[in-house]
Amino acid sequence: MGIVDLWLPAVASAGVTFVASAIIWTVLKWHNRDYHKTGDEEAVRTALRGNAPGYYLVPYCMDSGEFKQAGTRQKYEEGPQAYVTVIPNGVPKMAPKLIAAFVFFLFVGLLCAYFVSRTLAPDADYLAVFRVAGTTAFIAHGIAIIPESIWFGRPWSMTLKTLLDALIYGLLTGGVFGWLV
Repeated sequence: MGIVDLWLPAVASAGVTFVASAIIWTVLKWHNRDYHKTGDEEAVRTALRGNAPGYYLVPYCMDSGEFKQAGTRQKYEEGPQAYVTVIPNGVPKMAPKLIAAFVFFLFVGLLCAYFVSRTLAPDADYLAVFRVAGTTAFIAHGIAIIPESIWFGRPWSMTLKTLLDALIYGLLTGGVFGWLV
């Protein structure tokens, strides 16, 4: 069984996980509580205005030697510390984001197809295919987010919800592959 033979489960799993993602984000909305309003939103908006889209560190310190300077240490002790993502101005355009999300889900489906084609015989049973594709999809959708909590202060509750999403996507992907292979 080659990867080309698995195009249907790869595309079908991308479609199923795309729909599941839409349900999670627009119907269940369990991620909505992860985001908070700042204490003085207008002051924050004013302070960030003029910065080009990018990822910012506050206070900015790229050399650990700077921690020896009293001013730098004081900034960290007084706080706040933040990682800030500035995106382009304007109402977010959903179509390009939705297309990119589907392409990502398709990429995960193709990764699953690759691992299934390289680890299983063409006559593999449902459960074997489910395990390989589902595990691959879970890893692809979730594991890389853990260092965000370890190193960058992402709340663990957000990471756990993302891992729950990944588990759902993994189960759905495994099911689609097991059914169609």
